[in-house]
Amino acid sequence: MPSSNPFEDILTALFNNGTDVVSYGDYLIALGLSFSLSLVIGAVYQRTYRGRRYTQDYVHTLVLMGMVVSVVIMVVGENVARAFGIFAAFSIIRFRRALPEARDVGFIFFAMAVGLTAGAREYLFAILTTAIVCVAVLVMSRLDLFAPPPTSHSLLVRVPPGMDYEAAFSDVFARLLESATLVSMQSVKGDKQIELQFAVQLRAGAAAAELVADIRRLTGSGRVVLQSTTPRRVR
Repeated sequence: MPSSNPFEDILTALFNNGTDVVSYGDYLIALGLSFSLSLVIGAVYQRTYRGRRYTQDYVHTLVLMGMVVSVVIMVVGENVARAFGIFAAFSIIRFRRALPEARDVGFIFFAMAVGLTAGAREYLFAILTTAIVCVAVLVMSRLDLFAPPPTSHSLLVRVPPGMDYEAAFSDVFARLLESATLVSMQSVKGDKQIELQFAVQLRAGAAAAELVADIRRLTGSGRVVLQSTTPRRVR
């Protein structure tokens, strides 16, 4: 039933027009919490980043996305019409920048999940999710879990076309190397030779000169280049 004060009716229509009533206190708490937790996520991302294309812009995007998602969830509430309207609006957005690493996508979903939880006013869940996931990321980074096999040298070998290099090098690799991974293969000298590049890890006590000599003997004096991938300090 409309009130006797028209001004009060206008204010009610403007500021209380959803099925879920969000107080200004809830709004400020959710927005402040999503901002704080997104800062934590950004700090963990920066500390554990190991690539070569770190940008401040991406971390700022994580923080903004967490806050915006919180606001969206509070605005939608239980209103289905609003949910479909916001979904239609976001569906026309296209990202113009490709993410350099798959890990970056995970952090985007992380920030969105925390913002969504804070916007739903599940504050404890938002805090626990941030704490648990950040600890998991820090542990994986500190222990270097799922890292590729370590390599000490890059081995470049040229072999005749059609040579079964896997069988030919198997004994030498098993005797002198901890691991060997084929990185690239290409034809050179007008398809007269095949150039193979391996990432290898020498066994303890194995001599690099012995590896080069054995590979050269097997390839018939072809080109063999062994280059260290571990930087050395010059005193």
